[in-house]
Parts: sequence; C-alpha cells; structure tokens
Amino acid sequence: MAKKLRVVIAQLNLLVGDLAGNLQKHIQAAKTARDQYQADLIVFPELSLTGYPPEDWLLRKSFIDAAHHSLQQLKDAVPDIYCVVGHPHATEAGLLNACSLIYNGTILGRYAKQHLPNYDVFDEYRYFIPGNASCVLPVRGIPVGFVICEDLWQPGPAQQAATQGARLIISPNASPFESDKHERRVAVLAKRAKLNRLPIVYANQVGGQDELVFDGGSMVVDESGRLRQIAGFYSEVLHPVDFDISSTETKVDYLPFQLPNEDEKLYKTLVLGLRDYVEKNRFPGVLLGVSGGIDSALALALAVDALGPKRVGAVCMPSRYTADLSKEDAQRVTQNLGVEMQTIDIETVYKSFLSSLAPAFTGKNADVTEENLQSRCRGVLLMALSNKSGRIVLTTGNRSELAVGYATIYGDMAGGFDVLKDLPKTRVYQLARYRNQLSPAIPESTLTRAPTAELAPNQKDEDSLPPYSILDKILDLYLNQEKGLEEIIALGFEKETVEKIIRLIARSEYKRRQAPIGVRLNYKSFGKDRRFPITSGFKG
Repeated sequence: MAKKLRVVIAQLNLLVGDLAGNLQKHIQAAKTARDQYQADLIVFPELSLTGYPPEDWLLRKSFIDAAHHSLQQLKDAVPDIYCVVGHPHATEAGLLNACSLIYNGTILGRYAKQHLPNYDVFDEYRYFIPGNASCVLPVRGIPVGFVICEDLWQPGPAQQAATQGARLIISPNASPFESDKHERRVAVLAKRAKLNRLPIVYANQVGGQDELVFDGGSMVVDESGRLRQIAGFYSEVLHPVDFDISSTETKVDYLPFQLPNEDEKLYKTLVLGLRDYVEKNRFPGVLLGVSGGIDSALALALAVDALGPKRVGAVCMPSRYTADLSKEDAQRVTQNLGVEMQTIDIETVYKSFLSSLAPAFTGKNADVTEENLQSRCRGVLLMALSNKSGRIVLTTGNRSELAVGYATIYGDMAGGFDVLKDLPKTRVYQLARYRNQLSPAIPESTLTRAPTAELAPNQKDEDSLPPYSILDKILDLYLNQEKGLEEIIALGFEKETVEKIIRLIARSEYKRRQAPIGVRLNYKSFGKDRRFPITSGFKG
C-alpha cells in the first residue's frame, strides 16, 4: 500500500543577521504549513535561521551562539510537523554548514554540507569545514535523504543517500540569480534524480542581499528527472507538494507552470534587488539624477516599480551643454511614471568651481577636467539632497561604462546603489523596450537618439568608445568568457580596438573599487566575483 507524504517548500525572503525576525518567519511558516496545508514536513532554505550569506558574522562566537539559541527556540515552538531548518553548527573540529530535522521538540538528526563552494561569490572554506557523512532519516516512516546546495552539483552525496535507502531527497539551497542559472539547476537536478531514481525537493531562498539576488525557483523533479512543479520566482511562497510512495516508485503530480523570458527575469531581478536593498537597510526612498538619457530613464522606471512613485525623487540638473530635448525627455519620463521632479541648474555652481580653480588652471587648455567638474557638481547636489531627506542616491552607470571607466569618480559615480551596474548598455536598451511593453514609461526619443554625456558641445559616447554593439561583445568575451587578447583578435575584432578596451578595463579598476554596489546578474560581475589587483603589469 502506497504511503503519502505532503511536503511544503518554504521559499522565504530572509534578512542576514536578523535572527529574531527570521525565527518568527520560520515559526509562522511552519504553523501555516501544519494548520492550513496539513503538511507532514516543511523545508526551509540553506542557513535559513541566519540568512545567507552571513559572511564574517560566522567568525563571531556571539553570532554562532545566537543562531544556536534560535534553533532551540524553533525546536520547541511548533509541534506536530517535521521541519528541515538550515543553520551553522559549531563542533570541536570547526563550524559546519548544516541542516537539522526537528520534530516535537527533538532534533532527530543533522546533515553537514560536504561540498563547500569556494568560487565566484562563495567563500565557504573561509568559514566552514566540510561534512563527511550522508544522512537519511525517517519522516512518517519514509526514508528521506538530505543534501545542501552545492552537494547536488557533485555526484557523491545523492548517491550516498540512495545507497542508504532514501526514497526522497530534500535539498535546502541559497542559490543566487545568474542569467542562465535556472536552466543549469534543472539540468543538475534531472541528472541526479534520474541516476539515483530519487525525486528531489529543491528549496531555494528568495530576495536581495547586498549585490546578490536570490530568485527562488524552488522546484520538484521526479525520480526519472522530469521537472514536475515550480514554486515560482521573485516572491515568498509556501508551496505544498504531495508524494505517493509505493514499494517500487515515488510519484509526484505535475502542475503546469510558465517560465519568465529572459527580459522578464532580468527586469524582476533588478526590481527585487533594488527593493530589498532599500527596504532591508531602512532607507525611506531613493533619489536619482534624470538626464533625459536611457540609463537614468531605465533606473527611474526600476525604482518606481520597486518602491512606488512617492518614494522616488528625480532631479534634473542641466548645464550649458544640455539639449532642450534632454530636458523634455526627463520631464516626459517622470510624468509617465508619476514621479515629482525638481530642476536645479548647475551653471552657477559650475562657474564658482571654475572661478576658484582659475589661478591653478592658468595657461592650461580646457580638457576632460572641465567636463568632469560638471558631473561632480551634480554629485555634490544629489548627496546634499540625500543628506537632507535620508533617501539613498541611485547612480545610473551601466556595466559597459564601468568596465572602461567611462564615468566620473565622485561625479556620476557618487551614490549608494547602482541598479544597472551589471547590465551592458545594449541590454539597457532591450530592457527599456521591455518596460515600455508593460506601460508607457520611456520616451521613444530617449530610445532612438545617440547616447551622450552632454559634458561638451555635440558630445557623443562613440567619440570616445567603439559602438556599444561592438564594445559589449568584446567585454563579454574578455570578462565573462575570460578570453585573452589574442583569442579575441582571432575572432575578427580589430587589434587596436581590443587593446584599447583591455587597457581601459585595467586602468579603471581603481574607480570600480570606489563605486557603489549594484545588482549582480552575470558570472564575473564587478563585485565579489572580480578580485583582480589594481596595481598590475599584465596586459592580456
């Protein structure tokens, strides 16, 4: 006779270090799973009690002690439902990244993550020692195996659970978004499930944490490796899953689902990352300069979609070089999005700077110095408004500009968060058009005119850079695919252009170290992924 097991996946948005708040979310979710869904088991994400990644809080004994206390409180708070909860576990040998199965005030068993990721944004060997044993425990008489996140990407842990008689694998995860990550997750789960003839419950967290965004995408694959259910993306959810387990097979129903397309994924990732950074750091709202250009227009739309128009302030700061069309487009985009815009002309401030610097500049021709002064005037004004209002300044630089240093340090780089930091310029246009499909926002003239910083007469970005369609391809090859100078040239790009781009990337490293953080979208983003020396003589 087949046995039935109802599992609830708790796809939660947790705050790193908020042990009390996270504990209450666990308790409420467990009670809802038990009382509303009549669940046998609820599964929380990796390190769910502390939030992920706790980083160097894990080196503090007080933090580990507090996490242990939260585990004890949870253990006693919700009877009559099995709970799989993620937490750090201290041993004499070192700290473990663990999950515990608790029921009716008792810890029935504990699994320690065996494969610790130590690449890209992950530094788990800095904090944890690897586990060395599998864990299979009975839940309502059904043997259930446990693996944590990276363990699924290696063959051993799932095989161990199968060998020990598991009929189902539970996997708590904290897997951040990358543009093709969901497809890779599905492929890995399918491979593990099919090889071991075991269904897998994959519980991932959701929400923004500094530059990382966790997109959720919790799911279930059956024992043949077929994707059967998805809990959804970008929002908290308690997702119940029913298993029918006989002596020969484990069945799980198929529920139809629709996957977001690439533009929708990118846009929602940016919105969630921005919203959670503002909310979790308790800023009352955001401020940004609107220039009439594409970057500030898209950043404004993202801010409005994340926070609502009343919490977004727009500031237009024209100079002597600002075209009338730019001012008109800035007005149009703010009106379309329902945002109040104030205008502060920078001419008086700019003249004051020039006057003060005139003795030092005597005999020297005007150059990029005077251009950058305009940008720095704007940065000072925005930061003053930020101080008065408490709102954080959003910078609007994109990945293409930051890569080659086409930005003014202490000018348009001044601020607290850069929502477009990992978005190439060509994708900025693509996402702007996607946003306009949802509702009218960004003027067509903003989308079609040549990009310009408007810091000099008739200035265009392509005066200093190759066309963005070429630049972004070179940047993808060099930064994301990690191809060298000669490899890129061999693909048909001009030698002089490639050498210039690579030189600019290296020269701009010091700028990027002082830039605000932003949402991570890609492998090797400008943040935790990239750890190249500022002072370096390598040129390829």
